[in-house]
Amino acid sequence: MAEKKITLPVVSLAGEKVGDVKVSAEVFGITEANEQPVHDAVVTQLANARQATAKTKKRHEVSGGGKKPWRQKGTGRARAGSSRSPIWVGGGKVFGPDGNQNYTVSQNKKAHALAMKTVLSQKVAAKKLIVVDSLELDNISTKAVVAALSSIKAEGKTAIVYTADNGNLVYSAQNIENVTLLGLDNVSVYDVLNANCLVMSKEDIKFIEGGLK
Repeated sequence: MAEKKITLPVVSLAGEKVGDVKVSAEVFGITEANEQPVHDAVVTQLANARQATAKTKKRHEVSGGGKKPWRQKGTGRARAGSSRSPIWVGGGKVFGPDGNQNYTVSQNKKAHALAMKTVLSQKVAAKKLIVVDSLELDNISTKAVVAALSSIKAEGKTAIVYTADNGNLVYSAQNIENVTLLGLDNVSVYDVLNANCLVMSKEDIKFIEGGLK
């Protein structure tokens, strides 16, 4: 049985249609919401990006407190052995973070692939996945990239997928407001969801398709 294909228009950076590209409906034509794997993919990325920098001091790490505040008996007050006790103001913390927290979570490959297919399909359905014939620039020009995005009608938050050898594009677009650059080998479910428009070349869309089939 032949694989089902869907056709996406390919435009130039001037906004003119220059052809079409056929992509797999199994990757870019999913109609199910698949909310759970999409949610899990976002949680996984954000959790794994979290740094365990929060730390509090336990009672043995707080300075001072070597002297017994008052004698054991006869004062009418509760017994106290150190002013660094957790029940004292300025004392150590009992169950605070120690700087070694591990927030890492994982998602199996098939579920992550399904999540990526789902969000890409949503972009296609909303006509927010813009395929261009080429993202190569002759020189570094922020003005040219801004004009190109306007021509191809990439509005709002825009994510541009680029390859490592496309330095002119990176230097031209890295300071444009509401534009995020995504390495071809580092496109995530969260990045696709977080963007209003996703822009990539026809070669890059085939590369992504190949990794999800």
